Amino acid sequence: MSEVIDRTTPTFHVTPGYGVTARELLGYSQAVRIGDRVETSGQGGWNDDLVVAEDLEQEIVQAFDNVGRTLAEAGATWADVVHVNSYHKAEPGAESIGDGHNRVMVREFRNRLGGRAPVWTQTGVTVLGLATMRIEIRVTALVGSAG
Repeated sequence: MSEVIDRTTPTFHVTPGYGVTARELLGYSQAVRIGDRVETSGQGGWNDDLVVAEDLEQEIVQAFDNVGRTLAEAGATWADVVHVNSYHKAEPGAESIGDGHNRVMVREFRNRLGGRAPVWTQTGVTVLGLATMRIEIRVTALVGSAG
Protein backbone atom coordinates (compact mmCIF):
# COMPACT_ATOMS: atom_id res chain seq x y z
CA MET A 1 0.00 0.00 0.00
CA SER A 2 1.46 3.38 -0.95
CA GLU A 3 1.51 6.31 1.44
CA VAL A 4 -0.85 9.19 0.67
CA ILE A 5 0.90 12.55 0.86
CA ASP A 6 -1.20 15.59 1.77
CA ARG A 7 -0.22 18.29 -0.73
CA THR A 8 -2.43 21.01 0.73
CA THR A 9 -1.58 21.23 4.43
CA PRO A 10 1.12 23.81 5.18
CA THR A 11 4.00 22.86 7.44
CA PHE A 12 5.94 25.68 9.07
CA HIS A 13 9.69 25.47 9.64
CA VAL A 14 11.93 27.27 12.12
CA THR A 15 15.65 27.50 11.43
CA PRO A 16 17.71 26.50 14.49
CA GLY A 17 19.43 29.48 16.10
CA TYR A 18 18.13 32.78 14.76
CA GLY A 19 14.84 31.22 13.63
CA VAL A 20 13.99 30.10 17.14
CA THR A 21 14.64 33.64 18.40
CA ALA A 22 12.48 35.17 15.65
CA ARG A 23 9.67 32.73 16.43
CA GLU A 24 9.80 33.48 20.16
CA LEU A 25 10.17 37.27 19.88
CA LEU A 26 8.18 38.07 16.73
CA GLY A 27 5.89 35.09 16.23
CA TYR A 28 6.83 34.04 12.69
CA SER A 29 8.41 31.04 11.00
CA GLN A 30 11.31 31.08 8.56
CA ALA A 31 9.62 28.91 5.92
CA VAL A 32 6.37 27.27 4.94
CA ARG A 33 6.07 24.17 2.79
CA ILE A 34 2.90 23.18 0.97
CA GLY A 35 3.44 20.03 -1.04
CA ASP A 36 6.61 20.55 -3.09
CA ARG A 37 6.52 24.36 -2.78
CA VAL A 38 8.66 26.14 -0.17
CA GLU A 39 8.39 29.86 0.59
CA THR A 40 10.92 31.47 2.90
CA SER A 41 10.62 34.62 4.92
CA GLY A 42 13.25 37.26 4.25
CA GLN A 43 16.69 36.11 5.36
CA GLY A 44 19.26 38.68 6.44
CA GLY A 45 23.00 38.50 6.80
CA TRP A 46 22.85 37.84 10.54
CA ASN A 47 24.36 35.19 12.77
CA ASP A 48 22.43 33.10 15.30
CA ASP A 49 22.49 36.04 17.74
CA LEU A 50 20.95 38.32 15.05
CA VAL A 51 24.18 40.29 14.72
CA VAL A 52 24.59 41.56 11.15
CA ALA A 53 28.00 41.39 9.47
CA GLU A 54 29.66 44.81 9.25
CA ASP A 55 31.12 44.19 5.78
CA LEU A 56 28.53 44.33 2.94
CA GLU A 57 30.02 41.35 1.09
CA GLN A 58 30.04 39.22 4.25
CA GLU A 59 26.46 40.29 4.98
CA ILE A 60 25.26 39.20 1.54
CA VAL A 61 27.12 35.87 1.72
CA GLN A 62 25.65 35.24 5.20
CA ALA A 63 22.15 36.03 3.88
CA PHE A 64 22.67 33.42 1.13
CA ASP A 65 23.92 30.95 3.75
CA ASN A 66 20.83 31.64 5.87
CA VAL A 67 18.54 31.05 2.90
CA GLY A 68 20.29 27.71 2.43
CA ARG A 69 19.88 26.78 6.10
CA THR A 70 16.20 27.71 6.02
CA LEU A 71 15.56 25.80 2.79
CA ALA A 72 17.23 22.73 4.31
CA GLU A 73 14.86 22.85 7.30
CA ALA A 74 11.96 22.59 4.83
CA GLY A 75 13.58 19.85 2.74
CA ALA A 76 14.81 22.03 -0.14
CA THR A 77 18.11 23.39 -1.48
CA TRP A 78 19.30 26.32 -3.53
CA ALA A 79 19.10 23.98 -6.55
CA ASP A 80 15.29 23.96 -6.11
CA VAL A 81 14.95 27.77 -6.14
CA VAL A 82 12.77 29.19 -8.91
CA HIS A 83 12.18 32.76 -7.68
CA VAL A 84 14.24 35.24 -5.66
CA ASN A 85 13.21 38.56 -4.17
CA SER A 86 16.03 40.65 -2.78
CA TYR A 87 15.62 43.86 -0.83
CA HIS A 88 18.56 46.25 -0.78
CA LYS A 89 19.20 49.27 1.39
CA ALA A 90 21.33 51.42 -0.88
CA GLU A 91 23.64 54.21 0.18
CA PRO A 92 21.83 57.50 0.89
CA GLY A 93 21.36 59.46 -2.32
CA ALA A 94 22.18 56.47 -4.55
CA GLU A 95 20.17 56.23 -7.76
CA SER A 96 20.46 52.45 -7.98
CA ILE A 97 21.22 49.44 -5.84
CA GLY A 98 24.78 49.50 -7.12
CA ASP A 99 27.64 47.28 -8.16
CA GLY A 100 28.66 46.49 -4.56
CA HIS A 101 25.42 44.58 -4.07
CA ASN A 102 25.06 43.20 -7.61
CA ARG A 103 28.60 41.85 -7.93
CA VAL A 104 28.21 39.70 -4.81
CA MET A 105 24.62 38.68 -5.57
CA VAL A 106 25.51 37.44 -9.06
CA ARG A 107 28.62 35.63 -7.80
CA GLU A 108 26.57 33.86 -5.10
CA PHE A 109 23.84 32.92 -7.60
CA ARG A 110 26.48 31.34 -9.84
CA ASN A 111 28.15 29.55 -6.92
CA ARG A 112 24.95 28.12 -5.48
CA LEU A 113 22.61 27.53 -8.42
CA GLY A 114 24.80 25.40 -10.67
CA GLY A 115 23.85 27.22 -13.87
CA ARG A 116 20.17 27.53 -13.05
CA ALA A 117 18.82 31.06 -13.48
CA PRO A 118 15.66 31.65 -11.40
CA VAL A 119 13.54 34.74 -11.84
CA TRP A 120 14.83 37.59 -9.67
CA THR A 121 13.24 40.81 -8.48
CA GLN A 122 15.50 43.39 -6.84
CA THR A 123 13.90 46.13 -4.78
CA GLY A 124 15.59 49.15 -3.23
CA VAL A 125 14.27 50.03 0.21
CA THR A 126 14.91 52.69 2.81
CA VAL A 127 14.80 50.41 5.88
CA LEU A 128 14.84 46.72 6.74
CA GLY A 129 13.91 44.74 9.87
CA LEU A 130 17.13 45.49 11.78
CA ALA A 131 18.75 48.91 11.66
CA THR A 132 22.13 47.46 10.58
CA MET A 133 20.72 45.38 7.70
CA ARG A 134 21.48 46.28 4.07
CA ILE A 135 20.15 43.10 2.39
CA GLU A 136 17.27 40.68 2.79
CA ILE A 137 16.59 37.70 0.53
CA ARG A 138 13.42 35.58 0.23
CA VAL A 139 12.92 32.70 -2.17
CA THR A 140 10.40 30.29 -3.58
CA ALA A 141 11.57 26.73 -4.22
CA LEU A 142 9.94 23.73 -5.89
CA VAL A 143 11.44 20.63 -4.32
CA GLY A 144 12.77 18.27 -6.95
CA SER A 145 12.55 20.80 -9.78
CA ALA A 146 16.32 20.87 -10.26
CA GLY A 147 15.89 17.59 -12.13
